[in-house]
Amino acid sequence: MSLTIIAMICGVIAVLYGVITGRQVLSASPGNEKMQEIAGAIQEGAQAYLGRQYRTIAIVGVVVALLVFVFLDMPRGGVPVTSIGFVIGAVLSGVTGYVGMNISVRANVRTAQAASEGLQQGLTVAFRAGAVTGMLVAGLALLAIAGFYYVLTGPMALDLMQTDQKREIIDGLVGLAFGASLISIFARLGGGIFTKAADVGADLVGKVEAGIPEDDPRNPATIADNVGDNVGDCAGMAADLFETYVVTVGATMVLTALLVTGLTAQGLSGLMALPLLVGGVCIITSIIGTYMVRLGSSNNIMGALYKGFITTAVLSIPAIYFASDAALGGMDNSYTVGDTTFTGMSLFWSMMVGLVVTGLIIWITEYYTGTNYRPVRSIAKASETGHGTNVIQGLAISLEATALPTLVIVVGIIVTYQLAGLIGIAFAATSMLALAGMVVALDAYGPVTDNAGGIAEMAELDQSVRDKTDALDAVGNTTKAVTKGYAIGSAGLAALVLFSAYTADLNAFFPELDVSFSLENPYVIVGLLLGALLPYLFGAMGMTAVGRAAGDVVIDVRDQFAKDKGIMAGTSRPDYARTVDLVTKAAIKEMIIPSLLPVLAPIVVYFVITWVAGQANGFAALGALLLGVIISGIFVALSMTAGGGAWDNAKKYIEDGNHGGKGSEAHKAAVTGDTVGDPYKDTAGPAVNPMIKITNIVALLLLAALAAG
Repeated sequence: MSLTIIAMICGVIAVLYGVITGRQVLSASPGNEKMQEIAGAIQEGAQAYLGRQYRTIAIVGVVVALLVFVFLDMPRGGVPVTSIGFVIGAVLSGVTGYVGMNISVRANVRTAQAASEGLQQGLTVAFRAGAVTGMLVAGLALLAIAGFYYVLTGPMALDLMQTDQKREIIDGLVGLAFGASLISIFARLGGGIFTKAADVGADLVGKVEAGIPEDDPRNPATIADNVGDNVGDCAGMAADLFETYVVTVGATMVLTALLVTGLTAQGLSGLMALPLLVGGVCIITSIIGTYMVRLGSSNNIMGALYKGFITTAVLSIPAIYFASDAALGGMDNSYTVGDTTFTGMSLFWSMMVGLVVTGLIIWITEYYTGTNYRPVRSIAKASETGHGTNVIQGLAISLEATALPTLVIVVGIIVTYQLAGLIGIAFAATSMLALAGMVVALDAYGPVTDNAGGIAEMAELDQSVRDKTDALDAVGNTTKAVTKGYAIGSAGLAALVLFSAYTADLNAFFPELDVSFSLENPYVIVGLLLGALLPYLFGAMGMTAVGRAAGDVVIDVRDQFAKDKGIMAGTSRPDYARTVDLVTKAAIKEMIIPSLLPVLAPIVVYFVITWVAGQANGFAALGALLLGVIISGIFVALSMTAGGGAWDNAKKYIEDGNHGGKGSEAHKAAVTGDTVGDPYKDTAGPAVNPMIKITNIVALLLLAALAAG
């Protein structure tokens, strides 16, 4: 049996796990009639938004697919593998987002009901719901890339040793990654705008102006806020991690095909299939890890979740070793890339470095966003002296939070490069993404518990239930930040691999051009500056979009309060649907232009610089732009996601009774800080992750199109 088929079987197992566990979650009690009514409104709003978003994205997707076909596949003739790959990646990225949202909006009410029975019961339902999303993301991503690769190299009988047919396989994999990336950036940004516009608007009018609790049913924006948790933190995140998985594994396979020399067809086939097999065996270890999530005697929720992650990571070590030995036919076989020679054992140790980097980034992110540590508590303490000092300290923590992850990534790059050159870095990134099933499970747990708390509040359940959902939700804020840090760290390594693929493609397609990336070339400096600008400009667009949409929510909620005095008196019901529809329209409108920025920027920069200074300088500027996006994007994304998570949990730390508790001046200042941090951590910051990769993928496709034309 071929290695690719084994990987596909593991993908099928992940999907089956998702289906079976999903049924277990849905078999739990959905609570009383009022709870079900609230959950139904959330489901209806989430499906309405996602349906409208996907219809909008589909229009863009069809146009892009036609452009890919015209400029890449048509000149080459034969089977349009790039267009087919694009469509498969786009469709499955959308499917993962929809499925993630679908399970989340049904698990929230069941988690609230389970929490009324006990903390362990609430944790079990919420985490199982997250695990469904996690395993479906990993399983569908692996099935997409392994299945497409199998079709290309099996039934289509393409020969990896023939340059033109190898090129066809590479273009198909790049097309697959492009489709996943394009959908991901729309889903991440659109969902992020929706969730934070509703959240910020609800907080500003509800908590600050009206003085009512979070998730109070009298607030017209509460349903929109809960809808946002699902379309942003669940659907958007699922599409994002699906894309990250496909891009990372695909980039590793592409780089292997481009750079490794001196192999037989069987040797190259085994090396290219290794990332697929690693992903497959780590799905199995992730499934085992999900059964280890249990509360101990201390009732430490984060500790229970860590049991699952640590189990997965430890079991993955021997699994990756045996997968490598099977794929490579022995760990002592040597491989050559340029002047670098490495062995199968070198690749294994590179993947171990990837696991260590994953663990360290998760631990660092928890340190900066957990309520038990200095960063969050320092923001809460600063809130005692006002809104300004809260914002100052929050910004300081967000900037500080970039240091340790960057040092970890730097050490990881150096060690893996010493072990196996660029291929070592690529396989380190692959091993990081191999744990995506478990890490996404930790993330998707967050919006479920957030919604559960909202339902408990709106359904007026006993305070003891809200205490349990608050405890689950506080950890959920940390796990969501952890996943974003993990995605950004892996994106940095994946983008570096994509840049290496760009330079390798450049040498293959245009060997006659003397392209210089020297800093003495002013067009390289131009490219670096423009690339570094893009994440800031993209982040500004995302933040501005949230501000505008949140302003509309504030006006709408104020208007409902003014026109219907019975809302605040509790004698009449707010018009939840009106607010949900308002935010839906705003999010769809606001997501288009920022999402197209990383698609159009590489094309514009190349053609403008080529027109001004020639093709060689155009390629040099484009390559420099990719590096600028990678470096700047990592810092922007890490700062925003960690800082926003710290602001959010500082507010929750005060609400737990510290520094004056709810209603105090410190609490009001913390709400302001959380309002700033919300679009940081859930809109602009995480959307930078797919933006980094899509910029690099567009550059690869541009090279291929220019060569084909």
